[in-house]
Order: sequence, then structure tokens, then C-alpha cells
Amino acid sequence: MSSVTASGRGVLPYQALEKMVASGAIRARNPILPEQIQPSSIDLRLGHEAYRVRASFLAAGSATVTSKLEQYRMHTVDLSRPAVLEKGCVYIVPLQEELSLPPDISGKANPKSSTGRLDIFTRLITDEGRQFEIVPAGYKGRLYAEVVPRTFSVVVRQGERLSQLRLFQGEYRPSDQLLRNLESVEALVFHPDESRAEAEIQNGLRLSVDLEGIDGSPVIGYRARRNAPLVDLARIQYYDPTEFWEPIHRSQSKTLILDTEDFYILASREKVRIPAMYAAEMVPYDPTIGEFRIHYAGFFDPGFGYGSAGEISGTRAVLEVRSHEVPFIMEDGQVVASLVFEELLERPRVLYGEGIGSSYQRQGLKLSKHFKTN
Repeated sequence: MSSVTASGRGVLPYQALEKMVASGAIRARNPILPEQIQPSSIDLRLGHEAYRVRASFLAAGSATVTSKLEQYRMHTVDLSRPAVLEKGCVYIVPLQEELSLPPDISGKANPKSSTGRLDIFTRLITDEGRQFEIVPAGYKGRLYAEVVPRTFSVVVRQGERLSQLRLFQGEYRPSDQLLRNLESVEALVFHPDESRAEAEIQNGLRLSVDLEGIDGSPVIGYRARRNAPLVDLARIQYYDPTEFWEPIHRSQSKTLILDTEDFYILASREKVRIPAMYAAEMVPYDPTIGEFRIHYAGFFDPGFGYGSAGEISGTRAVLEVRSHEVPFIMEDGQVVASLVFEELLERPRVLYGEGIGSSYQRQGLKLSKHFKTN
């Protein structure tokens, strides 16, 4: 397989992101740290202030986020020291990173995995932006994060990284045909026993939910407790999960009723892996199959569930689930999400899990890195 795409379009890998930083196309008032650069994305850091606002907004047309803040700001939170962001409140945080993109480079953002697993709803905003999370080609300007803690109030500070940005050269066009071609030469999906499974491809690689339990465990998921203590995002492997999460045990019917507005952590039945020349994003399977949202944090880096030489037979995807409007009965094996794949411009110099502090390379049903493990 070629190490460079023939089309000249695709996701910018690690070394290309380094060059973008060196050229000033990605810049910041504080130096960008080497550990911010991931195999196919760059982490974005909170600035020194957060603004509590009345409601979410976009700065469309000729508007800037700063001008909108003048209208909607309620008060300012100083992030130069640890500060509490209250659950249910909307905050706008200017990020440290700014962009001066070439005309053929665009971007898309997503919350980081640990952000999603804490149910911190985070979206990127740009000046004159018509969509959340999207950076138009050739964008020049500041970046802002909308941050809404949904389940836990959180302690944050300047420099913490809640979201990540993926950049594309050319048009972003994930396709089922690309995925079928890849699946014909690479094993992408595995059964729990690590035998190869047939990939089900339709609008991406379909993933289903596991309500039977991993490796015989009776625990099939976790429901977030209401009125839990604060979570300080700087504290890793620190909190007792029983204070924050209620284990969900397997039922005889292998079903789970999602209660309205409760937040759940579940796992996929399939194990998946992302080859070195590809990046993936998890998207909702089909909003018409039920009023629930799957996976707030959707980026999967090259090497996830794979390793440097394909030695890992896949890793389960963790599903962050919230039901809306009405309770919903979820069944074991129900298709709930899809992974769409996009080719990288070239093989990244580092892969997910290769000494870069990746937290979830061999995960099963796993809470965020802030909670102690047995």
C-alpha cells in the first residue's frame, strides 16, 4: 500500500501538523507543546478566561465571537487559577491556538475522548462561522470553544485540552467505496474472541452495542449519578468511580431502558482497528432509529486498536449515550453508530498508543482516565 495518497487530498498527519506549526499556520501566544500534536489531530488549549453566556450561539455572517460576547456575556471566569464550570451552564472560552490556513486546508473539531466520557458538551466556534466544529478552508482568525458540562460540574484551568482539531487538504469525502477497498486488504473488525468479523458497511462501518458483558462480566455499562461531586480535570486516576457512576448489570433479556436525559457509558460489541494510513470518526448511525445520541467524542486516530505492525486484534469503541424526549429500549447487538474513514496524506510518524500517552488503546468498558481502575 502506498505511503502517500495519489489524489493529493486527505487528513494531515503528525509531521504535516508539525510543519503547520513551524510555518505559523497554526500558532499560539504561548508556545505549542509537542504533546499537543497527535497522529492525525492537534489538541486545543483553553485560554485564560471563560465567559458565562445566556445561551449557545454562532457568529454567522460578518459577526465575530467577540461582538456576540458583548451581547450575551453574563460574567467572566478567571482560568489563570482553578475554576469551577457549573453543570447546565454555557461558557465560551477563547482558545490559545489561532489559525492562518492555506486556501486548500480546512478543519473539523471534536471533543477529546476524556471530555466526552465526562459528558462535557464541547463545540468549536469560529468568527463568521455558519456551523459548529467546522473550520472553513483558508480560515484566518481565532478559535473559541463552547463548553457545557452536562452531568458533572468540573474544575478547569488555562491550558487544559478539551477538544482537538483535524485538518484536511482538499475536499473531505469519506466514502463507503474507500472503506470497502480498505476492508478487502485490511482486517478492520473482530469478534470478542479476536477472530476476524465481516465488516458491515453502509454509510460507514456499522457498530452495535454490547449488552451481554465483556469477558463474562455482569456489568454492561455505567449510568452517571446525579448530584455527584466536582471533577477536577487535572486529577488522573484519582476519583472513586462509585461516587459518580452506578454500574448497570446485564438483564436476562439483554436490553437496557435509557431513561430520559440520563448519561450512560456503554461499549461496542465489535472490536475495531484503524490502519496507519487512515483516520476515522464515529457518527450517529441514523437519527430515525431512536431519540438518543451516541458518541460525543468521535475522532479515532491511525493505529487505534492496531498497533505499529497490526499486532492488536481490535479495540472496542466506548459509547457515550444520552436519550432525548422519551425513554428508549436498547437491545443487545443493535446498530447504534458508524465509523467513517478518511485517508491520510501520508503515514504519520507516530501512531496511536506508541509512547504518546494514549489512554484507551486496549480499552473495554472504560470510564475516563480521571477514575481509579481496579
